[in-house]
Amino acid sequence: MQKSGADRSRVLELLEHAGGLKPGVAEQISKETGVPAADVYGVATFYTLVARPDAGVRVCQGLSCKVAGCDDLLADLASRGIKHEAVSCLGQCDRAPATINPDLEPVCDAPVGQVTPDDAELPMNLGGADGHDYAALRRIEELGYDAVIEQIDASGLQGRGGAGFPAAFKWRAVKAQPPGQRYVVVNADEGEPGTFKDRMVMERRPHLMLEGMAIAARVVGADIAFIYIRGEFKDAIRALKSAAAEAAEHLHWLDIRFVDGHGAYICGEETALLEAIEGRRGMPRLKPPFPTQSGLWGKPTLMNNVETLACVPSIVLRGGQWFKAQGRTEAGSKLYCVSGHVVHPGVYELPLGVSLDELVHAAGGYVGTPLAFSPGGASAGFLPIKHRDVPLDFKTLAGLGSMMGSAGVVVLNDTVDMALAALWGLVFFEDESCGQCTPCRVGCKVQRGALDRFLAGDKDALANVPEVAWEMEEGSICGLGQVASWPLTTAMKHWPERFSG
Repeated sequence: MQKSGADRSRVLELLEHAGGLKPGVAEQISKETGVPAADVYGVATFYTLVARPDAGVRVCQGLSCKVAGCDDLLADLASRGIKHEAVSCLGQCDRAPATINPDLEPVCDAPVGQVTPDDAELPMNLGGADGHDYAALRRIEELGYDAVIEQIDASGLQGRGGAGFPAAFKWRAVKAQPPGQRYVVVNADEGEPGTFKDRMVMERRPHLMLEGMAIAARVVGADIAFIYIRGEFKDAIRALKSAAAEAAEHLHWLDIRFVDGHGAYICGEETALLEAIEGRRGMPRLKPPFPTQSGLWGKPTLMNNVETLACVPSIVLRGGQWFKAQGRTEAGSKLYCVSGHVVHPGVYELPLGVSLDELVHAAGGYVGTPLAFSPGGASAGFLPIKHRDVPLDFKTLAGLGSMMGSAGVVVLNDTVDMALAALWGLVFFEDESCGQCTPCRVGCKVQRGALDRFLAGDKDALANVPEVAWEMEEGSICGLGQVASWPLTTAMKHWPERFSG
C-alpha cells in the first residue's frame, strides 16, 4: 500500500474524529496527511454526515416514510423548535417514519421489522440463532478452493446488491490474477429506498456474513478485508465488531478493517465505494478496468454485497445444487424487504421468484386497497398492482420495464397520488447524484423541475421527459443516472390519466 494512498485514506476518519467540517478542520487535516486543504474540503462537502455534523434530528423522506407521515413529523419538529433536517432514505423503512438523533442512533416509534420464523432449512434463516463455529470455513480446506468456486457456480448465486452479477465469475476473476496483494471488500452501504435486508443480516446474523467474507478471502487469496458499512447503521456496526471479536480464533489470519460510510448513496456503486475507502469523493470510476483487475489501490479486489456473502456458508456445507433448488424461477432463496402499506413490514426469506401477493401474505396482508408497488426500491420505478402475481425475479421484472434490484419492495395503496410518489423518487435522485457526469447532474434537476411545474399547473411541462430520460440512460456513467428518471417515466406509463394535459 502506497504511503500517499494511506495518508489520503485517513481523511474521512479524521473528519469524523474532528466532529465534521468545522472551521479550521480542513487545514488541520491537511497538515496531518499532506492532502491539500482544498481537497480535504471537497471530500468533506461530498458526504452529508461530515458536511453537516450539526444537522440535529435527521428525518427520512424516502418513499416508505413519506406514506407513513414523515411530513407531519417534520412539521411537528419545526413547531417545537427542534433542529432537524429532511434526508434521503435511512435504511429503516420497516420502522417508518424513521429518524436518527445527532449521534446517528435510530429513534423510531415503530418496532424493528419482522423476519421469517426460525427454519433450519433456509440458507440464511434470519430468525435462527447466529452460531460461530465456522464449520463452512473449515470445510473449504477439505473441498479445495477451486471446488468451492465450482459450488458457487453450480448454486447460480447472483449478486444480491442489485446488479445480479454471477458471484462465481467475480471470484474466479480475482483468483486468476497474478500473485500479489488482493483485497475483499464487503459492500454494506445499504441506501436504496425500501431496502433494509443487509442491515437485518448484520444485526441478526453477523457471523454468517463474516464467515462468508472469510471464505471468499481464503478462496481468492486475500488477507485483508474491508467492510464498508453505512454510518447510520450503529446497531449493525456494533454487532459485526462484537462478532468479529468472538470469532477471533477463526479469523486471526484475516486483517478485518471497518470503514464507516459518511452519508452518500452513490457509494453503494462498487467503484464509488472504492474511492471512498481511498479517501476521495465517492464518484464512480469508468470501467474497464474492473475491480477484479484493478480495484482498491489498483490491486485485484473482490467486492460482494452482505446478502451475497451470507449465502455462501450454506452453499459450502450443503452444495450448490441444494441452494439452487431453494429458488422457484431463479436460483436460491432471496431476502425480500417489504414496507409501505402492509401489515408487518420486514424481511422475508422466500424462494426467488415468489409473487407480490405471496410476499405480502408473509407480511400479514395489504393495508387498504393496493394500487402500485416498487419491486426494487426507487431505482425500479413503479408497477401497477395488476402485476401482483408475476414472479419477483431478475428476468421477469426486467421484461416489465422494471428491475428486482435489491428487492426493496414498497407497496402503495389507493390513497397515494402517483404523481407525488414519482416526485419523491426524483427528489431522492437529485439529492444523491454525485454530479460527476452531465447527463445525470443536469438531467435529475431537469426532470424534477418538470414535474414540479406540472404539479403547479403547467400541463405541457412533461413534454420533454422521455427525451431527457433517454439521454440520461444512454449517457450516464453509472446506474444512478441511468435509472433516475424511472420513478417518473414508469408512473407516466402506467397511470397516464394522472399526467394528461
